Amino acid sequence: MPLFGTDGVRGLANGPLTAELALRLAQATAVVLGQGRTADARRAAGRRLTAIVARDPRISGEFLVAAVSAGLASSGVDVYDAGVLPTPAAAFLIADKDADFGVMVSASHNPAPDNGIKIFARGGVKLPDLVEQRIESHLEGPKLQPTGADVGRIQRLSDAEDVYVLHLLGSLPNSLNGLHVVLDCAHGAASGVSPETFRDAGARVTVIGADPDGININDGVGSTHLEQLAAAVLEHGADLGIAHDGDADRCLAVDASGAVVEGDQIMAILAVAMKERGELTGDTLVATVMSNLGLHRAMREHGITVLQTAVGDRYVLEAMNEGGFALGGEQSGHVIMSRFATTGDGLLTGLHLMAEMAAKGKTLAELASVMTVFPQVLVNVKGVDRDRVNTDPVLADAVARVSEALGDTGRVLLRASGTEPLVRVMVEAADEETAHRHAGELADVVRERLAL
Repeated sequence: MPLFGTDGVRGLANGPLTAELALRLAQATAVVLGQGRTADARRAAGRRLTAIVARDPRISGEFLVAAVSAGLASSGVDVYDAGVLPTPAAAFLIADKDADFGVMVSASHNPAPDNGIKIFARGGVKLPDLVEQRIESHLEGPKLQPTGADVGRIQRLSDAEDVYVLHLLGSLPNSLNGLHVVLDCAHGAASGVSPETFRDAGARVTVIGADPDGININDGVGSTHLEQLAAAVLEHGADLGIAHDGDADRCLAVDASGAVVEGDQIMAILAVAMKERGELTGDTLVATVMSNLGLHRAMREHGITVLQTAVGDRYVLEAMNEGGFALGGEQSGHVIMSRFATTGDGLLTGLHLMAEMAAKGKTLAELASVMTVFPQVLVNVKGVDRDRVNTDPVLADAVARVSEALGDTGRVLLRASGTEPLVRVMVEAADEETAHRHAGELADVVRERLAL
């Protein structure tokens, strides 16, 4: 099984993800990303390569960052430790500090025992599959082993948070004055920087989930647990709530009534606003195949094209970079605004969502009404041959029948897992009952036809 998944290397810390593996990954990264004309020019000028390293507050992040830093410094790379910061902050700093690459130690929305290693190339961009494969192939290969004055140094990047906050504030078209927001920081990487930024932008801020202790990250809070946020919005009479995940590359919201506003709705709001200002390149929004049918309908009504990609923000980013598009993202709240970020940024997204509320004098519920969310049912069918999901004729006929029955009021998507014997059956329909019925029918066919 490949070491790299859809978003770096992830697993149980001190289980599969050991300090030894982290060190070897860093050493292999120095070999692979230390190649090329820019790196050669730096060496010719007598300069060492540089890397930004950051982490979320998980307790295991401390030893993993130490291992990553040791691996890089022992390979002749100067390491700038940015401390606890959101993933998008690390990506921004790589570009801002003109570093050669960077490493973020985080498992995002996963529970505290897990952790992960995300590697970014120059400019703060995620690595393509081919480069990750090259890094993996170098794990057991020769390492860079400079000696004496040629080994790397490790030092603290003391202004990391301030530089990131100024960048976010500088992106805003207007103040957030008059708006009251509840922020749920998931006891994660945004616990310090997010409240500060929203206050500096002019908002009145109430904070929950901002007391990280190393083991409570994502524990009943954050973008995967919106109940506490909704309750806090109602309790404090706030205009909205914004939830991050553990590394703050996501943003989900709840309106003043406590109703959830998911990633597709946030993208719809931003896309329409950006088109009105002439900022939506090619009048195109990039979204994955899992995005709600309601998003497609709403964008069509506003003259906006939706370009679909495979599931995963890395694929959204690839399509955005290839087409030069300005906005893309996922249902989960990974929203990418390429003018200001190279990856999903939960703080940036939340700030611009609120800026639109302030500019138009509308509630979040009014803005979110730009699209109607179709009921979407997802069934995971385990223990099946995922490789035959697109080739079995009986299954294909069943999908065709359901698609015909739904017509333009719904859709069907069958997607094989990339890591386990599992097929995901997704059905959207005009009502919940119809979606559940058809999803169950197709799941039964998958079990019958693809059983191992």
